Amino acid sequence: MASAAGLSCKVDPTLVTALRNQKNETEEDEHLLACLLMVFVAVSIPKLARNENSFYRASLEGHANNIHCMASAVNNIFGALFTICGLGDIEDRMKEFLALASSSLLRLGQEADKEAIRNRESVYLLLDQIVQESPFLTMDLLESCFPYALIRNAYHAVYKQEHSQG
Repeated sequence: MASAAGLSCKVDPTLVTALRNQKNETEEDEHLLACLLMVFVAVSIPKLARNENSFYRASLEGHANNIHCMASAVNNIFGALFTICGLGDIEDRMKEFLALASSSLLRLGQEADKEAIRNRESVYLLLDQIVQESPFLTMDLLESCFPYALIRNAYHAVYKQEHSQG
């Protein structure tokens, strides 16, 4: 009703309705499955650093392979899934997601094969975009689990790299 009146909502009511219509009854396991999906996405984000198309193009304000769209998808889909589960724990689950993704990305710095993670900085920017687009996460939460100096240096590195290529 709030959305129909033109008010903004933290969770997309149209997406919630569409997902809810996919299944007639809510099962107990749905919350567990949503949590497991969240963990899978969070620990898979570092794999994107291995993809040569994950490079962030500063001139386009996006990644070459459109992984910047994941920021919106993560926030909208997880918000809708945890709304459907009805436990009122969206914010807690998103904080968990941030902690898991941050921890996974920090492990990239310990990789010995620098060629395999050449787009690490670009993927760091994805984490920053997830927080910026989230109605549930804040920059101070990001700072508590991922050093902002790495994000600042990542912006500097990708802008410098694109400028030297152009």
